[in-house]
Amino acid sequence: MNSTRSNEKPFRLTDMTKQLRDDIVLRGKYAPGEFLPSELALVGQFGLSNKTVRKGLDQLAAEGLIEKIPRVGTRVIAGAAKPDTVTLRLGSMHSLERDMLLSQLIAEFEAANPDIRIETVKFHSDYYAGAIEAHLNAGLVDALMINDELFWQISENSRDIPLEPQVVREGTYSFLNESFSCKRTLYVRPLVFTPVILAYNKDHFREAGVPEPDGSWTWDDAIRHAIRLSMPGKRYGLCFYPLSNNRWPVFLLQSGDTFAADNSGRFRLEGTKLPDSIRLYKSIIRNRDFFPDHLAESSRDIAALFRKGHASMIMTTYNSLNDFATASGLHYDISAVPYRGEARTLLTTIGISVNKRSGNKEAAGRLVDFLASEHAQRFIRKRTLTLPAMRKAADHPISEDDSLNRPSRFHLYRNIVPGYRRYRDLGLPPESFLALRELLKLYGSGLIEEQSLSDQLAELASGPASAESGDV
Repeated sequence: MNSTRSNEKPFRLTDMTKQLRDDIVLRGKYAPGEFLPSELALVGQFGLSNKTVRKGLDQLAAEGLIEKIPRVGTRVIAGAAKPDTVTLRLGSMHSLERDMLLSQLIAEFEAANPDIRIETVKFHSDYYAGAIEAHLNAGLVDALMINDELFWQISENSRDIPLEPQVVREGTYSFLNESFSCKRTLYVRPLVFTPVILAYNKDHFREAGVPEPDGSWTWDDAIRHAIRLSMPGKRYGLCFYPLSNNRWPVFLLQSGDTFAADNSGRFRLEGTKLPDSIRLYKSIIRNRDFFPDHLAESSRDIAALFRKGHASMIMTTYNSLNDFATASGLHYDISAVPYRGEARTLLTTIGISVNKRSGNKEAAGRLVDFLASEHAQRFIRKRTLTLPAMRKAADHPISEDDSLNRPSRFHLYRNIVPGYRRYRDLGLPPESFLALRELLKLYGSGLIEEQSLSDQLAELASGPASAESGDV
C-alpha cells in the first residue's frame, strides 16, 4: 500500500506547503524564531501521512523558510522570506508624535497590515503650502497629515486640489469636516482638533488670592489679574508666543468684524473694531508688568515656562497640554480665553489625506480608515490630552485610572463650540493673512506706528506665502 495515500488524502502536498508558506510569508502568522505546529499536529490538520508532512517540511527548509531542530521542532528562521510589501510614504509633522503618539499607531497598523510598511516624511513648521504641494505633485508622499491652515492655503491657491476626495463619516464632529472641505467636497479626514484656550497655574492663583478664570473673563480682567500674579524675577502673569498663527488671530476674530475689500480692492478698516483688537494685542505683548520680554522661538518655549512655574497663565491648545501630561508637580486647569467684543476663539484641526497622484491609493486609504477608526480615536483620547475628531471618543468620561496630568475642566471644549472660528473667517485670502502677520511683527516691535500700520493694512497685497504655519 502506498503510505502517502495520494488518492485519499483531502489535502495534496502542494496544498500543505502553500498554506504554510503563506502563513509565514504573506500573513505573518509565524514570525522568525517561532515554531510551526508539531509534525503530528500537521498530520491531523492536513490529513497527510508522516512521510508526506516531512517531505513538505523539507521543501520549505530548502526554500530557506524553516529549519528542523532535532528533538525540538520546526522553527521559522530569521532569513525567512518577507512578503512583497508596499512602502507607503506618509508626510507628517514632528508635533504629531507628542499629540497622537503617531509612531505607536503606525506600528499597530503595520502589525495588522504586514503587506504595508510606513515610511514617514517629517515636515517642519517652516514648510509652506507651496513646498508641500511640490511634494504631492512629485509623488514624494502617498498620504499627508495636514492642518486646516495649510489646507486653506492649498485649496485657495490651487486650481486642482492635489488630494483625493474623502467620504464623510458619521460620528465625526460636523464642524471639523467644514475645515477640510472645498465646494462641498471633503478632501481631508479629520483626526484631532483643538480650540485655543487659557491654561493657568492653580497654585499661583491661590497664593495671590486671585479668583480662577471662567468664561466671563474679559481681557481687561485678565490683564488686571496678570499684574497681581506677576513676581519680578520669578514669574510672569500672562504670556503666549506672539507670532504663532494659532495665537494672534484670536484677537482679530473676537472683534466680530472681517477684512472686507471695497471696489478698489483695498481693505477698509474705518468703522470696524479690527484696529482696536490690534491695539489690544500690542498693549498685551508690550506690557512688561506681566508679559515677558522673552526671546521665545515657538509656543513650546512658552509651555516650558509654564511647566517650570515661570508663567501663571498662557494661551495654549489641547495639543500643547501634552507637554504637561507627565508633569506631576504642576497643578493647573483650563478656561476659555478672555475676550473683548465677542467670546470667540480659533479652532485648528489636523487630518489625513491621500495624494491624488499616489500609486498606492488603496494602501493609503487603509491607513486613513485606521487612524480615523474608533479604535485609534479612543487610543488618542486615552493616551494623550489631544481631542480626537470622533465625538464618541472625545466625549468619553475620564477613567478613574487615568494617569495623565489632565485638567479637571478637560471637557471645556464642548461648552465653547459656538465661539469656534477659523482663519478664513477673518475674510482675508491666505497671502494677505501671511502679510498681516509680518505687519503685526513690525507693529508689535514698535518699528512702525499705528498710522503706517493702518495704511499698509489697507494695501495688504497678495504675494507668495512667506510665513510659517502656526505651531500648536
